[in-house]
Amino acid sequence: MRMYGTAQETGLRDNQCDATAVYTAPDGTRAYALLDGIGSSTAVQDWTRAAARRLARAAARRGNAETGLRAVYDAYAAERTDPLTQDYAPKVAAVVAVLAPGEPMTVAWCGDSRAYLLTGGELRCLTNDHNMRRVIPPSGWHNGGSRNRITSCLGSTYTDEELMAEVGHPAIETATAVAQGARLLLASDGAYEPHEDGRHGIAPLMAGDPREAARTLTRLAISRSIAASRALDPARPYADNATALVADVA
Repeated sequence: MRMYGTAQETGLRDNQCDATAVYTAPDGTRAYALLDGIGSSTAVQDWTRAAARRLARAAARRGNAETGLRAVYDAYAAERTDPLTQDYAPKVAAVVAVLAPGEPMTVAWCGDSRAYLLTGGELRCLTNDHNMRRVIPPSGWHNGGSRNRITSCLGSTYTDEELMAEVGHPAIETATAVAQGARLLLASDGAYEPHEDGRHGIAPLMAGDPREAARTLTRLAISRSIAASRALDPARPYADNATALVADVA
C-alpha cells in the first residue's frame, strides 16, 4: 500500500491554483505541504506550485514545520518591499506537516488550509482557520465574519505582532501530535467545506489506499459543492478547487 497520495479537482474555477509538495531530507525527515492560491490565474498557479516545493524543502531540512514555514514566510515578505504592488502579489493559504524520526509530528499554518489526524476512526482537526469567521464568530445575532476572507497567508508582510493587534492571532500558528500509526490529511477549503456544510463526515471517506482516499474526498467535495450551489441558484453553480493529501504515518 502507498504511504501517501494526493488528488486535485479544478471544480468550476478557470485554473487549478492549489498545490502539494513532499520532500524527504537526507536524515529521513519528511515534510508534506499543501497550498491554496488566492485567485484563479496562471500566474497564481505557477507561484503556488513553486512556493509549495520551497516550503516542503525548507521544513524537511529544518526538521520542524514552524521553523520551515517561518523561514519561507519571512523570505517572501522580505522580497515584497514596494507597498504599491504588495496587495497584488500572489498569496496562498499554507499548511505543512513534518515527520522527523523519533519526534512528534509538527504542523504549522497560515490561512485556512487544514491538517487533520485520523486515529482509531476518529478524525481530529489540528489547525484553527485564519479567517474572519474566527475573528467574529457566529452568534444568535449575526452570521459572523466571512470565512472566505482569510486573515493570514504566505506572501503577506504582516508580522505576528501586527496581526495579534488586528485580528487576535499571529501570522503563523503551530500544533504537535503523536502521529505514529495514524493517517494524516491536508486539505484545501474547497476539499473540506462542502462536506462540513452538508454535515457529512470526512472520516468515512478516508478508508483504503491514500491516493484513493484523496480522490474520493476531492471528487465528492466538487459534486456536493455544485449540488448545494444549484439548490440556492440553479443558474449559478459553483465549486472551488479541491485538493487533498493523505499520508499514513508509520
